[in-house]
Amino acid sequence: MDFPSMKQKNLISQWAFDTRPILGRLHLWLEDVKVEWIKGTPKDDMVDAISFVDNGTEKMLAMTSAVTALGTKLFGRYGEGAGLDKAALNLVKKDCDAISAYAMSESLWYLSRTLPENHAIMVCLGEGLMPKAGETVEMGANPLLGFGRIYARPGVAKFLEDCVLRLINDPAYKWEDFKRAMAIKDITVWGAAIDTLENTSRFATGEATGPMSILHLFDQPLAITDQYEGYIGTLVLPRKVVERAADDSLLVNYFTPRGLVVKAIVMTYPGIKPANIHVWTLQGKNREPRIGKLWAEWEAAGAHLVDENWTLPTGFSPFTDSGTYAPTFAVKTWQDESKATHLFIVDGYAASAEAIQAASLSSILDLDVSLAVLSSKFELAYDKDAASMKLDPEAGDFSLRLRKEIFNTEIGEDLVEIYRESIRQAKNAGIPLKKKTITADDLIAEKKWQTLATAGYMLPDPYTGTPGVTQISQDTYSVTVRMTSKQGDKRITFALRLLEPFEQSKLVFTPLLNRFLKGEDFLTRPVKISDSGRIRNELQTLCTDALEHFADKVVLRFEKIPVATISREDQTTLRRVLTWYKKNYPIWFEWLELDDFE
Repeated sequence: MDFPSMKQKNLISQWAFDTRPILGRLHLWLEDVKVEWIKGTPKDDMVDAISFVDNGTEKMLAMTSAVTALGTKLFGRYGEGAGLDKAALNLVKKDCDAISAYAMSESLWYLSRTLPENHAIMVCLGEGLMPKAGETVEMGANPLLGFGRIYARPGVAKFLEDCVLRLINDPAYKWEDFKRAMAIKDITVWGAAIDTLENTSRFATGEATGPMSILHLFDQPLAITDQYEGYIGTLVLPRKVVERAADDSLLVNYFTPRGLVVKAIVMTYPGIKPANIHVWTLQGKNREPRIGKLWAEWEAAGAHLVDENWTLPTGFSPFTDSGTYAPTFAVKTWQDESKATHLFIVDGYAASAEAIQAASLSSILDLDVSLAVLSSKFELAYDKDAASMKLDPEAGDFSLRLRKEIFNTEIGEDLVEIYRESIRQAKNAGIPLKKKTITADDLIAEKKWQTLATAGYMLPDPYTGTPGVTQISQDTYSVTVRMTSKQGDKRITFALRLLEPFEQSKLVFTPLLNRFLKGEDFLTRPVKISDSGRIRNELQTLCTDALEHFADKVVLRFEKIPVATISREDQTTLRRVLTWYKKNYPIWFEWLELDDFE
């Protein structure tokens, strides 16, 4: 048996000390930690921060991603949706998302207690609010961490929550007012873009690769003013391709014909064969109306459209049913055994959180990421669809222009209203619509910004070869996290041991309300004062659209909870649980009001 060196013991002790709030909350023991540097070299193994946060906070962020990946893989019903119909699969997906959102939220809450007193983490973009292409309406509104969630010390959190509510509800209160309020109070807000479970469908159906947890932290909030999840066209290329094309007066962005993009690539990498340009896009019949035109242009130019029968340089096969973020890390060139040059690039579209997360990697990975805001409807080709988002939804001729200039045919009024609402949602959230293409800079108020990208892997990632959660012994698991910034890029592998029996650990990682909805007896369970905060947090995650905020009160409108999100039977249970808490612990639950709707 190999015993760790004193240096390794010190490293484990330092990590355990810095991350003890999260480890303690989730009843875990840190057995080992290994740091592998992909880019950069630490001056000191104990002090190896690569971002704008301090060394201890960075370790806490890494542990947040690790425990989210671990808890989701162990207790998130992995693979239980295989072979089920859509309705049953959707319930499994919601349970998966609930576990991941809960683990990350709890970790961020405990992390926030170690932040400087005037600092806060604010979630600006979250993934899980809407159904994706090919999904029905009931497959949206999964548990998530979305816009306006604040993690900070109580006084700072209360002040920021009030400001966020004004952003959402007061049309006269603009982003500039929010920014000014932060400056007057001397509060530093770090913005976050979060997808607690990327590739939920793959996780629920038991696929072997892909699911991961993503947390991007920025040194300032994103200039977004409301909950938003939409679709954004995305073209990801090595930066040198765009710069080389500019030398010949060739503009390369999301709307450049793909034949010209191939020309720019050949100019940049002389001798590369078009067939060795490997283009990753989302695929599937349901996506053909939006990006089928792109597929045809790439194929006409001789490029290779990546599919699951191809093998990546990592030795894994890619997948194209979902997962637009992870392929960004594979955008680069390499040479095969015959010394022929190959290039991997990403094209098509992504959900807004994934697209902006990928775009924020541009300066870190030396990429050019060109974005275009798209609608929620898959009726038009990407260029026409993007053009529709430039129309004024309040103009008297909106319907006429949409029909004549965009569709060039008659369409129903229902479809007109869908497009109108897509534009309104983007405008209300502060998403830039005037420019034809945008970059990450357009969503961040100050153009000088930094980001720390953190990913925890539940299952192996084909694009980087990073392993997923693996079992080491009966109660100990290996979890890998990747942290990337402009200053460095490192892979951290933890060995984490469950301090409770497996079934007890499952309760630790499961939201309290989910436990009650699945039959745990809330009447006999010992009540803690912390239940109040836990339940408030869980309601924000499970059914945020059904909550209305009035001063210090939160009103839960049951009629606004979609039955596909929480069934009528579960809503009845939820009302019974919350009513019991309010009756028996009125001071702790003074903040909660229930509507009278039955």
